[in-house]
Amino acid sequence: MDNSGGIQASLSGRYATALFELAREGGSIETVESSLSTVRQALTDSADFASLTTSPLIGRGDAANGVAAAAKALKLDSLTANFLGVLAQNRRLKELPAIARAFRALAANHRGEVTAEVVSAHPLSNDQVEALKAQLRQRVGRDVNVDLSVDASLLGGLVVKIGSQMIDSSIKTRLNSLAHAMKG
Repeated sequence: MDNSGGIQASLSGRYATALFELAREGGSIETVESSLSTVRQALTDSADFASLTTSPLIGRGDAANGVAAAAKALKLDSLTANFLGVLAQNRRLKELPAIARAFRALAANHRGEVTAEVVSAHPLSNDQVEALKAQLRQRVGRDVNVDLSVDASLLGGLVVKIGSQMIDSSIKTRLNSLAHAMKG
């Protein structure tokens, strides 16, 4: 299997690859991808759930019980729910966002798509996302999935990362470049 640009080199990549292989064997790649998207959203929306996944003070058993309850409440598929239980037992829940990103990249690669990680200073509208996808599709010659995140410290603009290529058009970078040029 193509490891999609070295995904397997990281701990989260190895977990994502294992989950992807199980999902592929079971024919449930899209279902697991949807469940992981739901989990990522829950991590953003719920401070308690985010704390459950990152706190070193929560024991393995409590973490496993917590993610089992969360999986039931979020109506996750059984493969994803069991996977979360394994992460809890191995004390790897803090890797969940990176695992979800890596899984999404593997799934996109499996479908013949490429994933672009896009960081913006402010949330993008649906029209802006579609326009960005069209520009990126034209540039790379393949369908593009966009993984959006927001970082207010950019001040404005975007940072787009596709594989090992990065396009940084953020105001923060421009200001840093200007400050560096002025220092001589």
